[in-house]
Amino acid sequence: MRFKSVLRFCSLPARPSCQESVSYELERSLHCSSLYSDNQRSVTKHYSIARSQQGASTLVLALFVIAILVTAVVALVFGHKLGYQRGYHSMQTETKQAIITSKESLQELEDLRVSHKIATNQVATAKQELEISLANIKELRENQQALTVENRQVAQLNDLYAEIVSEKGGLPLQILGAKIEPLPENAFEYGFDVAMLASDGKAKRLKPTLTLLDDDDFVEVPLDPVSYTIEGVTRIRGRFMMPAGFKPLQVKLNLNAGGQEIEQLYDWKLGAKVDSMPLSLLDLPEVDESPIKP
Repeated sequence: MRFKSVLRFCSLPARPSCQESVSYELERSLHCSSLYSDNQRSVTKHYSIARSQQGASTLVLALFVIAILVTAVVALVFGHKLGYQRGYHSMQTETKQAIITSKESLQELEDLRVSHKIATNQVATAKQELEISLANIKELRENQQALTVENRQVAQLNDLYAEIVSEKGGLPLQILGAKIEPLPENAFEYGFDVAMLASDGKAKRLKPTLTLLDDDDFVEVPLDPVSYTIEGVTRIRGRFMMPAGFKPLQVKLNLNAGGQEIEQLYDWKLGAKVDSMPLSLLDLPEVDESPIKP
């Protein structure tokens, strides 16, 4: 900051006398010296003030610059710390996710290993079952072949016996075995094994009749079929429903074939109740064609 010094000059009064002039000059000189000293002090004071203001401005500027630098450093440190925290948090999250993914992958791998082991065991079991099935099929085929051969041999032997019996007058009509068994829903199953061989060796028509008897009445059981062909042994099988309220005491079987007729009476006797009997006729198997034990 610049300051201008203004020198003040006194106007010249009228020229006095010589002594007054000397006095005047002396006073004027003193006055001017006093003014000059005042001006010098004023200039020095203004210069000191200017220097003080300039120093204060420089200090303020320096403090401002320092504040900016400190703010920048603090912002840099804070930003670095914030970025580090975010990066560290992100890294922790990614690490945890990677660990979870790794665990899931290990679990899936373990599941696949267990599934592979189970599949391997199932394949091994299926292979064993297949081998057992093949062995059973082979055994069944061999048994079937053996049974076929045996049946042919038995049939051949029966034909030979039938021929011999026929040549000797044949086999008269006779009952080999009989049975009547209870079924659910007041039903019964009957079975009769009948044998006959004509002297001419030909098959004959057999007509059976089954009758239920009590003290006063009788009930004829409808047979299906109503007639059979007999040439050797014939098995009569079927089922019937007992009439409501009827309690037979005897069963009568009539057989007529090839001019021969026989009649057989049986007492109505039933065995003990079967605990494993089905509740309905629909659950029953087919009629048993096995030979009846005498």
